[in-house]
Amino acid sequence: MNDYEKLANLLFPDTSETPEDYEKIYPTRAISEGARVSRFAPSPTGFLHLGGLFAAMISKLTTRTTDDGVFFLRIEDTDKKREVEDGVTAIIKGLSDFGIDADEGVNGLNSESGAYGPYRQSKRKKIYHAIAKSLVLKGLAYPCFCTEEELDDIRAEQEKEGADLKGYYGKWAKCRELTFEQQQKNIEAGMPYTLRLRSPGNPENRIKFDDLIKGKIEMPENIQDVVLLKTDGIPTYHFAHAVDDHFMRTTHVVRGDEWISSVPLHIQLFKCCDFRVPKYAHISPIMKEDNGGKRKLSKRKDPEASVSFYSESGYPKESVIEYLLTIANSNFEDWRRANKTAPQSEFPFNLKKMSASGALFDLNKLNDVSKNVISLMTADEVYDKTLAWAGENDEELCALLRADGERAKTILSIDRGTAKPRKDIAKWDEVKNYISYFYDELYTPDYTLPENISSADAAAVLRAYLEVFDINDDKDTWFGRIKELCEPLGFTPNVKEYKKSPDAFKGHVGDVSTVIRIAVTSRRNTPDLYSIMAILGEDKVRARLNDMLAQLA
Repeated sequence: MNDYEKLANLLFPDTSETPEDYEKIYPTRAISEGARVSRFAPSPTGFLHLGGLFAAMISKLTTRTTDDGVFFLRIEDTDKKREVEDGVTAIIKGLSDFGIDADEGVNGLNSESGAYGPYRQSKRKKIYHAIAKSLVLKGLAYPCFCTEEELDDIRAEQEKEGADLKGYYGKWAKCRELTFEQQQKNIEAGMPYTLRLRSPGNPENRIKFDDLIKGKIEMPENIQDVVLLKTDGIPTYHFAHAVDDHFMRTTHVVRGDEWISSVPLHIQLFKCCDFRVPKYAHISPIMKEDNGGKRKLSKRKDPEASVSFYSESGYPKESVIEYLLTIANSNFEDWRRANKTAPQSEFPFNLKKMSASGALFDLNKLNDVSKNVISLMTADEVYDKTLAWAGENDEELCALLRADGERAKTILSIDRGTAKPRKDIAKWDEVKNYISYFYDELYTPDYTLPENISSADAAAVLRAYLEVFDINDDKDTWFGRIKELCEPLGFTPNVKEYKKSPDAFKGHVGDVSTVIRIAVTSRRNTPDLYSIMAILGEDKVRARLNDMLAQLA
């Protein structure tokens, strides 16, 4: 038995499984050649960030470019100190709220599905130890007994010498060349240790890889003897992700571009473990304008950084994903213009068409996108989605909608389903204000007139209209009556005529109808006024016309 074998047995006396055993347990997936397998692998250390949702969406989309691709959710929960209560639940809900459901992996606090689990790293310790033991057997890993104080001294020494690279390597790798006897003595003495990679890297060498988003990248080879297992036997992210991605048969690693600097190490780890290296796609961060510059969306500074912000505000999941798709591929908007009602799943997403620089988050653009998405929904859809949102966020609105669902749907159907539907609603928390003039509980009169209409003229319009108003009129007759009021009151029924000779009239038919609109709804801009009055009914309309007239008198 050689020293590597002795050391492996000393470090892992209870580990009998080998990499070959796990190759059998987790065989190559039975999917077509070229099918993509990707994952979202967050840590449950806080709320789900918009950037995380974006990365998960991209991961799922890239698997959908192949017929039998697989997208799975892995939870990287080895850092128990930073883990927050309900962190896993928050991640799953955040993804589910926006339609990013995994094909396999963690699907509940204590549940998962799929043949390549466990999908929580905290339950995969035996697998990590088997691979770590195999590295020791090959002379590619060794125990390090350096204390934090000794590591601080190494860093201070490197600073003093002006070393270009700080870390544990070369002459500063104090435990790299310990003999087996020294290692055995330290272990038997109870000295705590980490397990480090014995890096085969050469400072003269460089690696090249083709990032599917960034393009060709060349970087120095890794020479650091990084920690693989911490003193408690728990793996570091670097080691665990390589083991997991291999045995879960990940083909494409999609993640934030802050990990690009780690690619040389990660490729080295895959190769040291005799694993196939996956393809990498590094996403640029979502940025925000700030005082003339740009910065990453911040968990601390920006409420819109959390996906819960969108759920609580009432943005439909379709709207958020639609907006993120405009960030993901520059050709999405052209595709959408040509395919106005096509489902998002039909868009031919391509990793190579992603921007290599950070996309700029624009809440105004999200609102515009969402208005368009909602404008294409049926009244029933808007009602159902608003009711579901109000059930969790607005008791008053929920009660009003439930009290008479058919009336609410009729209200929401005004100007909907036409060639050019109105785009008034961006999110469900705006519906309450949008429909407020239909409900006495929500209605607040506001008789502010446009500057070009005097109170006396407005009062004259209302008096005249009260004389001719008939709730039973069809739309043409209704509008005809308004036009007939114009000339006796000094207005013109012809807008073009007014534009030719504005000084000859007090205004045009649009101004007359605006006075009536303000009296009935307290707004200058609403959907079709005829439909609004029909829903309100004769008594309510007459009462509101008289109320405004009384205020003007």
